[in-house]
Amino acid sequence: MDFETYQKQARQTAIYPDLGKNNIYPTLGLVGEAGEVAEKVKKVLRDKGGIFDDNSKQEIKKEIGDVLWYLANLCSEFQFSLNDVAEINLDKLKKRKIRGKISGSGDNR
Repeated sequence: MDFETYQKQARQTAIYPDLGKNNIYPTLGLVGEAGEVAEKVKKVLRDKGGIFDDNSKQEIKKEIGDVLWYLANLCSEFQFSLNDVAEINLDKLKKRKIRGKISGSGDNR
């Protein structure tokens, strides 16, 4: 599956207030789900000595899928193509690498 197909299918399952003019809802969902990914990773560190067994990985994978769903719908709210967002991000990172600025901090390095 490609990002365009995913984004269209994710949109078909989107049910939330003011769909089509509500970027706040998917933004909050995105950070919430990202927090759930972090929480599952934290619990593996705490409870399993940092060993990611198959079950832990599958549970994290599900949460990453939720992150992707909210990201796709956030893009739709802004009328961005998820493909374009991915391409722009990779282009930005390649340019940073060429300039030797891949590490460090700041958005415009």
